[in-house]
Amino acid sequence: MRTASPEELRTLFLFEALDDEKLDWLSLCGTVAEYPAEGVICAQGDPAEFLYVLLDGEMVMTQTVRGHAVEVSRTDRPGTYGGAVQAYLGHKIEQKYQHSLRAGRPARVFVLPALKFAKAVRKWFPMATHLLEGIFFGMTNARRIVDQRERLTALGTLTAGLTHELNNPAAAAARASAELGERLLGAQRGLADLAAQGVDCKHLSALVSLRPSLPAAPPGGRRSPLEVSDAEDELGDWLEERGVPDAWELAPGLVAAGVGTEQAEEVEQAAGGHLPAAMRWLAEVLEVTQLQAEISEAMGRITALLDSARQYSQLDRAPYGRADLRELLDSTLTMLKRKIGPDVTVKIDYDPGLPPVPVYAAELNQVWTNLIVNSLYAMGGAGTLTIRTARVNDQALVEIGDTGTGIPEEDVDRIFTPFFTTKPVGQGTGLGLDISWRIVADRHGGDIKVASYLPGDTRFQVFLPLTESAAEHAGDGPGEGSGDGAGGGPAG
Repeated sequence: MRTASPEELRTLFLFEALDDEKLDWLSLCGTVAEYPAEGVICAQGDPAEFLYVLLDGEMVMTQTVRGHAVEVSRTDRPGTYGGAVQAYLGHKIEQKYQHSLRAGRPARVFVLPALKFAKAVRKWFPMATHLLEGIFFGMTNARRIVDQRERLTALGTLTAGLTHELNNPAAAAARASAELGERLLGAQRGLADLAAQGVDCKHLSALVSLRPSLPAAPPGGRRSPLEVSDAEDELGDWLEERGVPDAWELAPGLVAAGVGTEQAEEVEQAAGGHLPAAMRWLAEVLEVTQLQAEISEAMGRITALLDSARQYSQLDRAPYGRADLRELLDSTLTMLKRKIGPDVTVKIDYDPGLPPVPVYAAELNQVWTNLIVNSLYAMGGAGTLTIRTARVNDQALVEIGDTGTGIPEEDVDRIFTPFFTTKPVGQGTGLGLDISWRIVADRHGGDIKVASYLPGDTRFQVFLPLTESAAEHAGDGPGEGSGDGAGGGPAG
């Protein structure tokens, strides 16, 4: 190794504004290192001990994401730097390289010890040091706070939607339950009335035994309104001819339960001359059956909604494991049903051959929520939401598209930038896509791409590895940055 001359350092944009005294000091403190093509300059995770400044050649920054090296940038511009770029923060943060640097082709690099670099920054630029510290910790705290708010906001939206969805079947079950008590009493009174009229045990037994044999639904399935009206008229006439009081009031309920003249004749035979009381009792019993069916249907709906909520939150599963992406997407759609609205058409195209994927399921559901909510906002409550899954080589693809307003071309490169939003003030934090990117890239070793951003055809594609990596359980949750002190990576 050798030292770099002050004259050579002055040619670098990073040092061009320094005076001779400062350049002399840097020249004495630093050294020049030469690296062959693909030579490792620094490795992610090692203690951040040096600042590296490219003199000539090419420098490449990579970041290890769940066991895979992802190239972040590649540059041949002299003066580009990487390594311990936040050494000026000292022990306030953990000083480790957050990226790896290597030579893309043979390169000469000016190497400055991190402690010397930190001393120079604090001594030469004291005001800038305070400003940079404030920006770093301010942005870190702001991101954490807004991250939490973003999650709480999403949780509030989902909770409101779930509450609304649960309210309908719960109200239906409560109404049917209240009526059920009255109908049971009516059926008991009807049976007592038959006994009071002298109907013997044989005929009572025949009536009670007859009920299970009656059809649970109209023969032939659902009938048209005209067919129902004709059936009511036919049964009403039949009952009236036999002197049944309120024949036309009883007929609609009996027909709805599947009773026609053929079944009424069976009742007449079993009643033994007490047809009016028998028909009133039967009408009460059939209403009890219908109310029981309504309660059962409502409870089934509630159970399905709770299953979707449990699937969405993954409360009954380990945080990391294989999951069916179709189930995750379906549960998210269920949770967002109220927000989707009646004027949005949802098209589903799932690949039936896609295997379960190793994921943090609850976190991925947050990704689907962010992307779908963005699509709904872009469509203004009306349009087509398309959700597709497929297999692309060794990755699973989830594509979410909409027919909304699209993304302005000048904004495409900034949409994953923290705090960037096109929504009006107060309606967006600008962290939804940033959080989604960190969940997919940092936690899963995947990627998010904008496949199309045109009006009427906006599509986001999420790629997830189909195989588990050695680092499957490593890393903190998204949005919980450790405040690292290295990185910055080839940057001008």
